[in-house]
Amino acid sequence: MVKKLFFLIIITSSFYFQLLAQNISAKASTDKSDYLVGDYINYSIQVDYDKGMKVFPPFIKDSLKNVSIIQTLNPVENEKDGQVSATYKYILSGYDSTGVTIPPIAVLYQTSGDTTIHYATTNAVNFVIRTVKINPQGDIKDVKDPIKIPLDWRWILFWVLLALIIAGAAYYFYRRYQKKKLAMQPVRKVVKLPIHTIALNALHDLEEQKLWQKGMIKEYHSAITEIIRRYFEERFNMPALELPTSEAVELLRQRKGSELILDTTYKFLSNADLVKFAKFTPLGSVNEEMMKQAYEIVNKTIPVLVEDKTIEVSDVQ
Repeated sequence: MVKKLFFLIIITSSFYFQLLAQNISAKASTDKSDYLVGDYINYSIQVDYDKGMKVFPPFIKDSLKNVSIIQTLNPVENEKDGQVSATYKYILSGYDSTGVTIPPIAVLYQTSGDTTIHYATTNAVNFVIRTVKINPQGDIKDVKDPIKIPLDWRWILFWVLLALIIAGAAYYFYRRYQKKKLAMQPVRKVVKLPIHTIALNALHDLEEQKLWQKGMIKEYHSAITEIIRRYFEERFNMPALELPTSEAVELLRQRKGSELILDTTYKFLSNADLVKFAKFTPLGSVNEEMMKQAYEIVNKTIPVLVEDKTIEVSDVQ
């Protein structure tokens, strides 16, 4: 009995130290520190980690300022003595003279036998973009002398007058047609639904489609986050569709009535980002929780006084 217990302790300790021994490091760099406007900037992230670990490709788009991504190259991996070295390369370019700092980039990973998402960060990278030096005393010269074409003003005036006559006649007949058509169309009433009702109906329709149950997980997360972000645009008057998660949550924090949903919104959008950008495959329970969180976000931010409004419009727009 003592021998078996001693053997179990040795096996458990070995497994524990094996987990501790799993190492990962990330380093970012550029090929130069000084560029001209429009130059290609070769930016790379090298990730060294133990074999058996799962590393997700870095997502750098939201971290870039004053530069744009021209191309994302295929990663290159090398393995030696149980260590894997993966290099992710990007071609960037800037079009303004300025100093640029690319902040530390998070690299998501999972250790062997563990589904928890961890992350390592790169170092910040600094470089300068300069304008092309010119000689202000030099002459500006054309490649070749411009060709001079004589103008016949009478011919130009004829075509201008003809174009004005045709445009005026077309506008007259168009307005006449529209007035006649509007007079024949009955007026109908259209009910303008409250924004929270539109969002809840959209969530219900998405739930009925059962996208993630059919394996369309990324499409499901894209659709559900678009519904909530559109709701935020109408409900809190903010450009939620255009902002990354961190900026959207920070802007939402400044809006009155959002206090009850800040934590839920951050978890909701962060889970969706993992699926859309880190190619993370969530469990079915996570997909179900996303729908519950979406309903919670809308239901907790319904305005106290909401009235259905009706407006009269013509069948012809």
